[in-house]
Parts: sequence; C-alpha cells; structure tokens
Amino acid sequence: MSESRKLPDPRENKMGIMPVGKLLLTMAAPMILSMLVQALYNVVDSLFVARIYADTAKTDKIMAAMSLAFPIQNLQIGFSTGVGVGVNALLSKSLGQGNRAQADRAAGNGVFLTAVITVLFMLFGFFGTRSYYEMMSDDALIVASGTTYTSICCVFSLGLFVSILCERLLQATGRTVYTMITQGTGAIVNIILDPCFIFGLGFFPKLGIAGAAVATVIGQFCGAALGVYFNLRKNPDVSIRLKNIKPEGRTLRPILTVGVPSVIMVAIGSVMNVGMTAVLNTFETVKVAAVGVFGTYFKLQSFFFMPLFGLNNASISIVAYNFGARQKARIVKTLKLAVTTAMGFMLVGLVVFQTVPDVLLGLFEPSEDFLAIGQRALRIISWHFPIAAVGIALGASFQALGNGIYSTITSLCRQMLALLPAAYLLSLTGSVNAVWWSFPIAEVVSVTFSLIFFARIYKQKIKTL
Repeated sequence: MSESRKLPDPRENKMGIMPVGKLLLTMAAPMILSMLVQALYNVVDSLFVARIYADTAKTDKIMAAMSLAFPIQNLQIGFSTGVGVGVNALLSKSLGQGNRAQADRAAGNGVFLTAVITVLFMLFGFFGTRSYYEMMSDDALIVASGTTYTSICCVFSLGLFVSILCERLLQATGRTVYTMITQGTGAIVNIILDPCFIFGLGFFPKLGIAGAAVATVIGQFCGAALGVYFNLRKNPDVSIRLKNIKPEGRTLRPILTVGVPSVIMVAIGSVMNVGMTAVLNTFETVKVAAVGVFGTYFKLQSFFFMPLFGLNNASISIVAYNFGARQKARIVKTLKLAVTTAMGFMLVGLVVFQTVPDVLLGLFEPSEDFLAIGQRALRIISWHFPIAAVGIALGASFQALGNGIYSTITSLCRQMLALLPAAYLLSLTGSVNAVWWSFPIAEVVSVTFSLIFFARIYKQKIKTL
C-alpha cells in the first residue's frame, strides 16, 4: 500500500460522525456474534470430550483436566489480547489524529510482540505442561489427559496469536464485520472437526482428547489465514511493512502501557484459577467434581461474558478514536450505552443460571456429585453478573484513555485481593457450596473501585475536552 495514501478526515470517518447508538451496534454486533460462536466451540470441546468415557467417574476426571487447562489457555488469550488492545488503542488514537505513520508503526510493532509471545508459549508447550499438571493433581488420568491437550494447544499456538492480532487491527479501523468472519470460521471449523478427531469418524484418526486440541488449533489457523487476508486486502487504513516490525521504543511504550495491564489482568485470572483449585482440593471427598464444576462454570458463563467483552472492545475503539478527535459528547454517550447494554446481557445470564442450572450441567454427562455441586455453584455465582456488567463496561474508558493501571487494580480486587481470601475463609466452614459466595463478594469490592476510578478519569481527561 502506498505511503502517500491519506487517512480519512476524522470528521468523515464513521467513528467520528455516525450516530453513537448505531455506531456501537454496527461495531459491537459482529464482535458479539463472533464471541458467541467462540463461546459455543469452547463448550462443544467439553461436550465431546465428556463422552469419551462411559464411566462418570472418569468423565469427572477428564472434565477436571480440561478445567486445569483453562488457566493456560486464559494466559494465551491474555497475552495476545494484551498486545491487541495496546495496538488497538494506539492505532485508533493515531487514526483519530490523522497520523498514518504512527498507525503503521503500531501495527508493525504488534507483529513483533506477537512473534515473541508465540515463542514463549511454544517453549512452555514442549517443556512445562507436564510439570504444571503434576503440580495441580496427583491423579494419573488427569495429568496424562491434561498434558496431552494443553501441550498441543501451546506448541501450535501461532494461529491463535495471529488471528487475535489481525482481529484487533480490523477493530481499530472500524471493520468489525471481518472479525465476525474470522472468528466464526475458526469456531465452525473446530466444531466440525471435534467429533471427527475425537471419535475417529470416517477417515479421521481416533485421537481422544488430543483430537479436541488438534481441532482447536486447526480452527485457529483458519481464522488467522482469513485475518491476514482481510488486513492485506480490505484494510487500507493500516499498512504492515517490514521496516515497522522492527521494535521501536516510542511505539512499544504506549502499546505496553495499555497492553501490559491487560495481560496482568488475565494472568491474575489464571492465578485465581490455580488458587481456587487449591481451595477446592481441600474438600477431599468431592475435589474432582468440584474442580470440574469450577471449570465448567467458566465455559458456560462465557456465553454472557464473551459478548460483554465484544461490546467492551468496540467501546475501546470508539472512545479512543473520539478522544483523539476531542469529541467529548460521543465518548460519554458511548459509555452510557455500553453500561446499559452490558447490564441487559448479564441480567439474561442471571435468569438462565438461576432457572435451568440442571439442564446446563446435564450436557456434560455429570456424576451425581458433579450435578449436585454444580447446581448450587451456578445459582450462587451468577448473582455477581449484573454487578460485573457495570465494572467491565466502564473499564473500556480506562484502557482507551491510557489508564490501564485502573483496570489492573479492579481486576486484582475481583480475582485475587478479595476473591481468594474470601474463598479460603468460606472454605473453613467445611461446605464447598459456601466457597461460591466469594464471587459476589469480590465483585462488589471491584465495582466500588471501578466507580471511584471512573469519576477520577472523567474529571481529569473527559470533562476537560
């Protein structure tokens, strides 16, 4: 693409002139739809894996193995979205200012950072997965199954990282419909291939839990290939050139300023998962079922949280662009609509988890202990959904305006500083059901900080525009 190509005037770009309600809908809807498909194939993975064994005791163990894979997969997504959010914020701001050269440098340095994290996770896949599972469980089936699944997902993680970076570049320039295609295609490929590789349908080999991992990485590479194509052919606002891939301090600093807190937030989530697993392992007679329920909850709640994150990503792009273009009213209206919409999503989630937890858990071939613990867990934990909606929606302003540290603090409160101590203290009651109340408790603490930080950032950066 020619260096002489001019950016559209901020007053002509849709993020600067389209009615905010329509803009948020058109940008968020494709991401929400693709996130829902993403959530679906995460659940489908477990649905098929749960049917590998006829013995419900073994099913509980393999579900526990999948649950223990979640912190590692969460870290993969965290590192890649951290880079993506940092690039997204800088790129959107640069476009709002009409700075084409800075936008291209942001994209190029994003490619460099993606290469670095790919190598790190490949090394962990080769050398660290078995040690991780042996640290988390003493059950041979859990260790063997989990090591197989997680090592494949890490060694072949390039597709995941490239697809997420490409999606963020498309989001930053307002071309979210293409992200729907990339994520949707990857998810559909994975859903189709899951039973083929797990059970050996037709000419496919029967690989068991390894088949679930193989289907996952093939789907990710399909999404990555489409993401690269759309950025090269359909995204004229960004030009990825070899000279811009070279790391540059003045470009990496703003990317990492926003991106590192995002990585830390997800890393905190992974530490939380490890900590909660340790707490649940203290209930010796039901620990396998409790750990499996914990992981299954996260897969089910993704149907509501993933769309919320899609809405959040759209809000980040709109807020960052209009901050660069100094359009205060559009920033305020975007955040109001985001909070309202997020609340709607999570109220639906609350109703579903309260009314049909047995139906949701029944999809995973549960044992009697798994089902009994799971029904109580889903009903108790889901009370924090509407509270989380407010904090996550307002968090878009923290990242878009370069105050990612606020997001880090609220996430620390939600997932470590409040959640884990509460979970440990509640476990002393001797009831595993009491532990689930730590989620609503932690969310109240987190949203309190979110409101305080938003008041501060509004006064310092938004009000003065």
